[in-house]
Amino acid sequence: MVAGIATAAVLALALTACAGDAGAPAAGGADAATATSLDSFGTLADLEAAATAEGALNVIALPRDWANYGAVLDAFSAKYPDIKITEQSPDVSSAEEIQAAKTNAGLDTAPDVFDLGLTVALANTKQFAAYKVATWADIPDALKESSGLFVGDYGGYMSIGYDSSKYDAPAALKDLLGTDYKGAVAINGDPTQAGAAFAAVGLATVQNKGTLDDFQAGIDFFSELNAAGNMLKVDVTTATVASGETPVVFDWDYLNAAHKADNKNWKVVILPGTGYAGYYNQAINKDAPHPAAARLWQEFLYSDEGQNLWLAGGARPVRADAMAEAGTIDETLFAALPDSPSDTVVPTEKQSTAAGELLGKNWATAVN
Repeated sequence: MVAGIATAAVLALALTACAGDAGAPAAGGADAATATSLDSFGTLADLEAAATAEGALNVIALPRDWANYGAVLDAFSAKYPDIKITEQSPDVSSAEEIQAAKTNAGLDTAPDVFDLGLTVALANTKQFAAYKVATWADIPDALKESSGLFVGDYGGYMSIGYDSSKYDAPAALKDLLGTDYKGAVAINGDPTQAGAAFAAVGLATVQNKGTLDDFQAGIDFFSELNAAGNMLKVDVTTATVASGETPVVFDWDYLNAAHKADNKNWKVVILPGTGYAGYYNQAINKDAPHPAAARLWQEFLYSDEGQNLWLAGGARPVRADAMAEAGTIDETLFAALPDSPSDTVVPTEKQSTAAGELLGKNWATAVN
């Protein structure tokens, strides 16, 4: 199932204190702040010791109900109890993650690591420190920047979640333009800033006779949805779904599936026809106040344990195929993932960059 996304990608291809000292070098190794791989620093035990000495890790934009991040954070804390995690601004966008790093540069409050949509990652590579995790070889080439500046972590398919007690399942994109969906359809954020919202426009593009070379067809769909009075301009959260404030939602399949715990009537559909897939990306802040902890966090996320925790949240971990071959993936959870669309597209770096520029020019006018 993960291979479907990876194969398509291959084919398409304040605050207060000053920052702490960089992680001390291991014997014969590099400083943590300049280490580009585990081997260049030392051993995992060396990295663990350096991160424990730092005693802190700042993460940002990681809602606990997003891709099972609550369990991921708790598992890291249980494994490394002497490293205190500060969970900053869980609901901000990818663009706001970068802004937080720039605003807090040189302070110990700056985020150490990022989890970003591809468009934002591509536009901000100067903010990242290159690092290749120990399991680097298991990650498909199409889903990682070659030097390790950013790396795909988990992915899925764009879907539509809906309250089945109030709405019928849309059988096609155009159904959402009907009067039955008046004031009901939301996307997860602003597509010029948030990866999930960007992907919603991407799905609308390929479902509206467009191609990933030109997102205008998707922008046109949401302009029409807005003109019909069906577009709901509310940021989607667990609370808005539970309360019924956002009853129909474009979002990743693993995020929409998680809302079933909040609304017993919540159902998820992946539209027939062309599916839109995508991965989020990990990156290390080049100005990370806790560089050893940042790198240890990456090693944990790309370990079998970290990957299986994302899988438990319904997401497709980037190492899934290699883990399945090695027999280290949770086979029950892997088998439970929804079937992949037979025709799947994933934007290339060039397409993502062009789409981001187009959205920056045309989105606000289209939906206001």
